[in-house]
Amino acid sequence: MKNEYHGSCLCGHVTFSVSGFSTKVANCHCTMCRKFHGAAFGTLVSVTDLNWLSGKECLKEFTAPNGTTRTFCHTCGSSLGFRSKGVSPEDIEIAISTFDTDIPVKVDAQIFTSSKANWCSLQADIPTFKNARTSSRM
Repeated sequence: MKNEYHGSCLCGHVTFSVSGFSTKVANCHCTMCRKFHGAAFGTLVSVTDLNWLSGKECLKEFTAPNGTTRTFCHTCGSSLGFRSKGVSPEDIEIAISTFDTDIPVKVDAQIFTSSKANWCSLQADIPTFKNARTSSRM
């Protein structure tokens, strides 16, 4: 039997399901994630078997000057996903806060901490990276 995890946007027009998650989950402190999520950081995860159950017509995208794409619900503005430059829409990373039930993920990194908000403290028990996960540690 395949696991199924459901999520949605704030207004409920966009709903989706996935069957699994990547083991790499990072809190991203870059300026764009902070602004897009309206929070100290954005936390996204790659998923398997993403299925848009409803509201696919409500999805809108913003492509930033650096080529990254952020997906949101045009009705309520909920931040739903992220894609790096050149990544196909099928490989979108989903904002973990949009899941409606508990999901089996654990944040394993804090990235782009060189851009973090001065009022936000990093978690001491999670590895930090000044930039992307592959760069030198902070």
